[in-house]
Amino acid sequence: MKTVIIIGATGLVGSQLTIKLLNDNRYKLVKIFVRKSSSITYPKLEEHVVDFDKLETWKHEISGDELYSTMGTTIKKAGSKEAQYKIDFTYQYECAKAASENGVGKYLLVSSAGANIKSGNFYLRMKGELDEKISVLPFRQLYIFRPSILAGERKERRRGEEIGISVIKFVADIIPLLRKYRPIEAETVAEAMLKAANMENKTKISIFDLDQIFEV
Repeated sequence: MKTVIIIGATGLVGSQLTIKLLNDNRYKLVKIFVRKSSSITYPKLEEHVVDFDKLETWKHEISGDELYSTMGTTIKKAGSKEAQYKIDFTYQYECAKAASENGVGKYLLVSSAGANIKSGNFYLRMKGELDEKISVLPFRQLYIFRPSILAGERKERRRGEEIGISVIKFVADIIPLLRKYRPIEAETVAEAMLKAANMENKTKISIFDLDQIFEV
Protein backbone atom coordinates (compact mmCIF):
# COMPACT_ATOMS: atom_id res chain seq x y z
CA MET A 1 0.00 0.00 0.00
CA LYS A 2 1.23 3.45 -0.94
CA THR A 3 1.44 6.92 0.53
CA VAL A 4 0.34 9.73 -1.77
CA ILE A 5 0.78 13.50 -1.63
CA ILE A 6 -1.57 16.06 -3.20
CA ILE A 7 -0.83 19.73 -3.86
CA GLY A 8 -4.02 21.59 -4.82
CA ALA A 9 -6.39 19.19 -3.09
CA THR A 10 -9.22 21.72 -2.73
CA GLY A 11 -9.35 22.67 -6.41
CA LEU A 12 -11.60 21.34 -9.15
CA VAL A 13 -9.45 18.34 -10.10
CA GLY A 14 -7.74 18.01 -6.72
CA SER A 15 -10.96 17.62 -4.76
CA GLN A 16 -12.13 14.84 -7.08
CA LEU A 17 -8.74 13.16 -6.88
CA THR A 18 -8.65 13.34 -3.08
CA ILE A 19 -11.98 11.53 -2.78
CA LYS A 20 -10.89 8.82 -5.23
CA LEU A 21 -7.59 8.23 -3.44
CA LEU A 22 -9.24 8.09 -0.01
CA ASN A 23 -11.53 5.35 -1.30
CA ASP A 24 -8.79 3.40 -3.09
CA ASN A 25 -7.45 0.42 -1.13
CA ARG A 26 -4.09 0.64 -2.90
CA TYR A 27 -3.28 3.70 -0.76
CA LYS A 28 -2.74 3.64 2.98
CA LEU A 29 -2.16 7.38 3.55
CA VAL A 30 -3.28 10.49 1.65
CA LYS A 31 -1.31 13.62 2.57
CA ILE A 32 -2.73 16.94 1.38
CA PHE A 33 -1.02 20.33 1.64
CA VAL A 34 -3.50 23.21 1.61
CA ARG A 35 -3.67 26.90 2.45
CA LYS A 36 -7.03 26.47 4.16
CA SER A 37 -8.54 23.37 5.71
CA SER A 38 -10.46 21.13 3.34
CA SER A 39 -12.90 20.24 6.13
CA ILE A 40 -12.58 16.58 5.10
CA THR A 41 -12.28 13.98 7.82
CA TYR A 42 -11.17 10.46 6.95
CA PRO A 43 -9.07 7.89 8.82
CA LYS A 44 -6.25 7.81 6.27
CA LEU A 45 -6.25 11.54 5.47
CA GLU A 46 -3.35 13.62 6.78
CA GLU A 47 -4.03 17.31 6.24
CA HIS A 48 -1.27 19.94 6.43
CA VAL A 49 -2.37 23.58 6.45
CA VAL A 50 0.74 25.39 5.22
CA ASP A 51 2.17 28.66 3.96
CA PHE A 52 3.52 27.99 0.46
CA ASP A 53 5.79 31.02 0.82
CA LYS A 54 7.55 29.24 3.68
CA LEU A 55 8.23 25.89 2.04
CA GLU A 56 11.56 25.54 3.84
CA THR A 57 9.72 24.99 7.13
CA TRP A 58 7.68 22.00 5.92
CA LYS A 59 9.21 20.61 2.74
CA HIS A 60 10.51 17.59 4.68
CA GLU A 61 6.87 16.48 4.97
CA ILE A 62 6.55 16.07 1.19
CA SER A 63 7.43 12.40 1.28
CA GLY A 64 5.73 9.29 -0.03
CA ASP A 65 5.35 7.25 -3.20
CA GLU A 66 3.46 9.60 -5.53
CA LEU A 67 2.94 13.35 -5.76
CA TYR A 68 -0.11 14.74 -7.56
CA SER A 69 0.04 18.44 -8.43
CA THR A 70 -3.30 19.98 -9.39
CA MET A 71 -2.80 23.55 -8.22
CA GLY A 72 -3.91 26.46 -10.38
CA THR A 73 -5.68 29.80 -10.46
CA THR A 74 -6.71 32.59 -12.83
CA ILE A 75 -5.35 36.11 -13.23
CA LYS A 76 -8.73 37.46 -12.13
CA LYS A 77 -8.64 35.48 -8.89
CA ALA A 78 -4.91 35.94 -8.26
CA GLY A 79 -5.00 39.67 -9.00
CA SER A 80 -1.99 39.87 -11.33
CA LYS A 81 0.23 37.86 -13.66
CA GLU A 82 2.93 37.86 -10.99
CA ALA A 83 0.59 36.38 -8.39
CA GLN A 84 -0.71 33.77 -10.83
CA TYR A 85 2.84 32.81 -11.79
CA LYS A 86 3.71 32.27 -8.13
CA ILE A 87 0.79 29.84 -7.68
CA ASP A 88 0.84 28.10 -11.05
CA PHE A 89 4.60 27.86 -11.47
CA THR A 90 6.71 28.68 -8.40
CA TYR A 91 4.74 26.81 -5.74
CA GLN A 92 4.31 23.73 -7.92
CA TYR A 93 7.92 23.63 -9.09
CA GLU A 94 9.34 24.11 -5.60
CA CYS A 95 7.09 21.37 -4.19
CA ALA A 96 8.10 19.03 -7.03
CA LYS A 97 11.77 19.78 -6.41
CA ALA A 98 11.39 19.08 -2.69
CA ALA A 99 9.55 15.82 -3.44
CA SER A 100 12.31 14.64 -5.78
CA GLU A 101 14.91 15.44 -3.12
CA ASN A 102 12.87 13.46 -0.57
CA GLY A 103 12.83 10.36 -2.76
CA VAL A 104 9.28 10.53 -4.14
CA GLY A 105 9.41 8.32 -7.23
CA LYS A 106 6.36 9.34 -9.23
CA TYR A 107 5.03 12.80 -10.09
CA LEU A 108 1.72 13.57 -11.82
CA LEU A 109 0.98 17.12 -12.99
CA VAL A 110 -2.08 18.82 -14.42
CA SER A 111 -0.77 21.15 -17.13
CA SER A 112 -2.79 22.59 -20.01
CA ALA A 113 -3.64 21.97 -23.64
CA GLY A 114 -1.33 24.13 -25.75
CA ALA A 115 1.36 24.41 -23.07
CA ASN A 116 4.49 25.67 -24.82
CA ILE A 117 7.46 27.56 -23.42
CA LYS A 118 7.67 29.52 -26.71
CA SER A 119 4.00 30.52 -26.75
CA GLY A 120 3.08 34.19 -27.02
CA ASN A 121 0.28 33.56 -24.53
CA PHE A 122 1.34 34.18 -20.92
CA TYR A 123 -0.65 31.29 -19.45
CA LEU A 124 0.45 28.70 -22.03
CA ARG A 125 4.06 29.87 -21.84
CA MET A 126 4.00 29.55 -18.05
CA LYS A 127 2.56 26.03 -18.26
CA GLY A 128 5.15 25.08 -20.87
CA GLU A 129 7.92 26.40 -18.65
CA LEU A 130 6.72 24.30 -15.74
CA ASP A 131 6.46 21.17 -17.92
CA GLU A 132 10.03 21.69 -19.10
CA LYS A 133 11.52 22.47 -15.68
CA ILE A 134 10.00 19.47 -13.92
CA SER A 135 11.09 17.18 -16.76
CA VAL A 136 14.70 17.38 -15.61
CA LEU A 137 13.96 16.57 -11.97
CA PRO A 138 15.09 13.07 -10.94
CA PHE A 139 11.69 11.40 -10.66
CA ARG A 140 11.53 7.75 -11.66
CA GLN A 141 8.35 8.50 -13.61
CA LEU A 142 6.69 11.74 -14.64
CA TYR A 143 3.15 12.08 -16.00
CA ILE A 144 1.97 15.35 -17.54
CA PHE A 145 -1.75 15.79 -18.29
CA ARG A 146 -2.83 18.51 -20.71
CA PRO A 147 -6.61 18.92 -20.53
CA SER A 148 -8.50 21.78 -22.15
CA ILE A 149 -11.14 23.76 -20.26
CA LEU A 150 -12.11 22.02 -17.04
CA ALA A 151 -15.80 21.52 -16.29
CA GLY A 152 -17.36 20.57 -12.97
CA GLU A 153 -18.92 21.90 -9.80
CA ARG A 154 -16.85 24.76 -8.36
CA LYS A 155 -17.15 26.23 -4.89
CA GLU A 156 -17.57 29.68 -6.40
CA ARG A 157 -20.06 30.27 -9.23
CA ARG A 158 -18.47 31.45 -12.49
CA ARG A 159 -21.47 32.26 -14.68
CA GLY A 160 -19.41 33.61 -17.57
CA GLU A 161 -17.19 30.53 -17.57
CA GLU A 162 -20.23 28.22 -17.52
CA ILE A 163 -21.65 29.94 -20.60
CA GLY A 164 -18.26 29.79 -22.30
CA ILE A 165 -17.93 26.06 -21.65
CA SER A 166 -21.37 25.42 -23.15
CA VAL A 167 -20.52 27.45 -26.26
CA ILE A 168 -17.13 25.79 -26.77
CA LYS A 169 -18.63 22.34 -26.28
CA PHE A 170 -21.29 23.06 -28.90
CA VAL A 171 -18.82 24.48 -31.42
CA ALA A 172 -16.30 21.66 -30.86
CA ASP A 173 -19.02 19.10 -31.55
CA ILE A 174 -19.68 20.50 -35.01
CA ILE A 175 -16.15 21.59 -36.02
CA PRO A 176 -13.72 18.61 -35.88
CA LEU A 177 -10.60 20.81 -35.80
CA LEU A 178 -11.76 22.28 -32.48
CA ARG A 179 -12.31 18.95 -30.76
CA LYS A 180 -8.89 19.20 -29.08
CA TYR A 181 -10.24 22.20 -27.15
CA ARG A 182 -13.52 20.66 -26.01
CA PRO A 183 -14.22 20.85 -22.26
CA ILE A 184 -13.48 17.90 -20.02
CA GLU A 185 -14.96 17.05 -16.64
CA ALA A 186 -12.52 17.46 -13.75
CA GLU A 187 -13.55 14.02 -12.49
CA THR A 188 -12.45 12.50 -15.81
CA VAL A 189 -9.00 14.07 -15.43
CA ALA A 190 -8.73 12.83 -11.83
CA GLU A 191 -9.73 9.32 -12.87
CA ALA A 192 -7.17 9.33 -15.70
CA MET A 193 -4.41 10.42 -13.30
CA LEU A 194 -5.22 7.64 -10.87
CA LYS A 195 -5.36 5.00 -13.59
CA ALA A 196 -2.11 6.20 -15.17
CA ALA A 197 -0.32 6.10 -11.82
CA ASN A 198 -1.18 2.43 -11.45
CA MET A 199 -0.50 1.25 -14.99
CA GLU A 200 2.53 -0.81 -15.95
CA ASN A 201 4.77 1.77 -17.58
CA LYS A 202 8.54 1.82 -18.03
CA THR A 203 8.63 5.19 -19.80
CA LYS A 204 10.14 7.96 -17.67
CA ILE A 205 8.08 10.84 -19.11
CA SER A 206 4.51 10.37 -20.36
CA ILE A 207 2.44 13.24 -21.74
CA PHE A 208 -1.33 12.85 -22.04
CA ASP A 209 -3.13 15.24 -24.40
CA LEU A 210 -6.89 15.69 -24.29
CA ASP A 211 -7.85 12.65 -26.39
CA GLN A 212 -5.43 10.45 -24.46
CA ILE A 213 -6.92 11.58 -21.15
CA PHE A 214 -10.35 10.51 -22.36
CA GLU A 215 -8.91 7.17 -23.53
CA VAL A 216 -7.22 6.41 -20.21
